[in-house]
Amino acid sequence: MAENQYDFPTEVLDLPSKGLLYPKENPLSSGTIEIKYMTAKEEDILTSQNLIKQGIVLDKLFEAIIPDKTIKLDDLLIGDKNAIMLGARILGYGKDYTVQIDDPDSGLEKEHTVDLTTLGFREIDYSTFETGENKFSFELPNSKRVIEFKLITHKDEKEIEKTVKSLESISKVTGVDPTLTTRFKHQIISVDGDTSQKTINNFVDNEFLALDTKSFRTYIKSITPDINMTSPYVSGIGEPHMVDIPIGVTFFWPDI
Repeated sequence: MAENQYDFPTEVLDLPSKGLLYPKENPLSSGTIEIKYMTAKEEDILTSQNLIKQGIVLDKLFEAIIPDKTIKLDDLLIGDKNAIMLGARILGYGKDYTVQIDDPDSGLEKEHTVDLTTLGFREIDYSTFETGENKFSFELPNSKRVIEFKLITHKDEKEIEKTVKSLESISKVTGVDPTLTTRFKHQIISVDGDTSQKTINNFVDNEFLALDTKSFRTYIKSITPDINMTSPYVSGIGEPHMVDIPIGVTFFWPDI
């Protein structure tokens, strides 16, 4: 437990971003965040059917466990939000997380228990980060167009979800899921120096070559700070593997 100014126990967590992409005046720029241990009060939030139906139960949980009210959820990079989620789960329900995975060798569904405290951060090159600015540049390998972009924040994620939801009626008719292009339109800041949203939208819809989108997504992943959600697993025939850890309802509701 951390020594703190509050009348309840807290823990200080390291952020995957190290705080490098936040403005200096933002408290997240310290690279750490203090969260409180979950209590019955937070369990009231997690079991609220109303909050679950609205899809905001985790937002409300984070608001409750982050005692520094100058920290805004909307500012959080997704990887940093994932680190808070992981920390809250460990402090609230312990380190052991049992999941069902597909055995890589047999294809059969197997139970696997993960020690959440062993999960580290993704290995990325922090030299690409310019302190205090969430902005990157990438030259597309095929078209040679230069795009500037940002890493997705909690606010961006909410806006993307809202936009995709508003397009559901069209998606049902066309059968096309617009999530990828919607994400690009929120993430790209400029195309060849042009920052207008009209230009960005037209580029994504009509000019963004599939070969370039693949390279772009690969580059984004390589520089995105986050939790490494993989775990060592020995298959039924004794072969070692690294498996992805699914986040299901038992993550915060282990008794379900």
